[in-house]
Amino acid sequence: MLDSGVSPSPGLDSTAGGPALWLRPLLLVSFWASSAPASLLRRLGEHIQQFQESSGRGLSLGSGAVALPKERWLEQPLDPFNASDRRSFLQRYWVNDQHWASPDGPVFLHLGGEGSLGPGSVMRGHPAALAPAWGALVLGLEHRFYGLSIPAGGLDMAQLRFLSSRHALADVASARLALSRSFNVSSSSPWICFGGSYAGSLAAWARLKFPHLVFASVASSAPVRAVLDFSEYNDVVARSLMSPAIGGSPECRAAAAAAFAEVERRLRAGGAARAALRAELGACGALGRAEDRAELLAALQALVGGAVQYDGQAGAPLGVRRLCGLLLGGRANGSRPAPYRGLRRAVQVVIRSLGQRCLSSSRAETVAQLQVTEPQVSGVGDRQWVYQTCTEFGFYVTCEDPGCPFSQLPALPSQLELCEQVFGLSTSSVAQAVARTNSYYGGQTPGATRVLFVNGDADPWHVLSVTQALGPSESALLIPGASHCLDMAPERPSDSPSLHLGRQNIFQQLQTWLRLAKESQVRGVV
Repeated sequence: MLDSGVSPSPGLDSTAGGPALWLRPLLLVSFWASSAPASLLRRLGEHIQQFQESSGRGLSLGSGAVALPKERWLEQPLDPFNASDRRSFLQRYWVNDQHWASPDGPVFLHLGGEGSLGPGSVMRGHPAALAPAWGALVLGLEHRFYGLSIPAGGLDMAQLRFLSSRHALADVASARLALSRSFNVSSSSPWICFGGSYAGSLAAWARLKFPHLVFASVASSAPVRAVLDFSEYNDVVARSLMSPAIGGSPECRAAAAAAFAEVERRLRAGGAARAALRAELGACGALGRAEDRAELLAALQALVGGAVQYDGQAGAPLGVRRLCGLLLGGRANGSRPAPYRGLRRAVQVVIRSLGQRCLSSSRAETVAQLQVTEPQVSGVGDRQWVYQTCTEFGFYVTCEDPGCPFSQLPALPSQLELCEQVFGLSTSSVAQAVARTNSYYGGQTPGATRVLFVNGDADPWHVLSVTQALGPSESALLIPGASHCLDMAPERPSDSPSLHLGRQNIFQQLQTWLRLAKESQVRGVV
């Protein structure tokens, strides 16, 4: 197990799986068009993460300026379940030891998810903000196959078979042991995992599967229940658009429905109406094919869903209050009803904020981009994440319920078809994979002790998480009005009282766990 505090040299043996230096700038290029509607949510998440990291550079958690940590590398087995396979790859991680008080102090391990993990993972927000109170060492571990932790050999199917949550958890266990040795961490030090979204699920599952290595976990916005048809996502979006607490109203939800109805009317009309729609909404391609019209509708749904999912977050181009203001604010004229005008303006706000020139509307282009196996093209992780949805989680957002305010397109079959077109995986295999995931981890009753599940009730993903305590050591916290992973974000003066209270509850839970860990250290109990 190799641990290096410096970047790998250009001459590193490619069989070790190290990230080639030529890969780095290509991973950071601007993506001018979203490669798939669902990836619009990923672009928003990355945009917000980058904004929060860049706005915090040069700032410290205590007094005085602190330099950003350097990236470090850990050699990990490519196939941790096959001892005869000697191949390996380099996994990136980050270290913040500025508050680490002693070798027997706690270690806060921030797990990466389906994207790049940067130095902000150990410098801003939680767990970093919680470290000073307990003199904790803070580590951030990037997920295999994402960011710069991509094994040599590309992203073809032969390689992607080493990408799964189970492989990621094996990396956590291996890193836990290796980094304990590298930093001379006491064997009695409690390791606490943190993560948000998919990484939140990993944090909970790390405690579930490796209770002897992980003392406790904080799982934020963790969708621990895999689901094929995720129609509940838009149920929450619709409710949030009506919530006055975050700037919604029944009129706003009705305006969203009217805007989508107008888009569908123009798409059906064809001819000049459809051409004008394409120009006004900034669609990337022609809308002559039914599958391309469904692609555009999915992108528009993702845009509205993103306004809810990331509501109130620093760097989010659009939140519920602003979206509702746009949908309700335009004055109707003969050809452009007010809600449609508002939706058009919302599209312009988002694509400009993300640096895109247009809105994805080509199914063929989506498939073609997802089929590319060179990591420099798929650097943001779209191919990898779609693969994981096909082989583990599902999470396909639909709008087929009568109360859904958006278009019923694209339907579930067309989304599942991506798994066949890109990876050759049948619909039945995807359904079986989702069932296996829930069987292996337990869905919304995982049975892991000393896990705190944190969710916001405005977040569409909270319905797949644990929102009520399952027992005295299986705690849950539901924060009113909070969006996706908002508890993990750096504190701001504008944070709501309920968010402040939620963070206090997280602090108190950690206090209880670490007191228990200290008592165990005194008694000599692991």
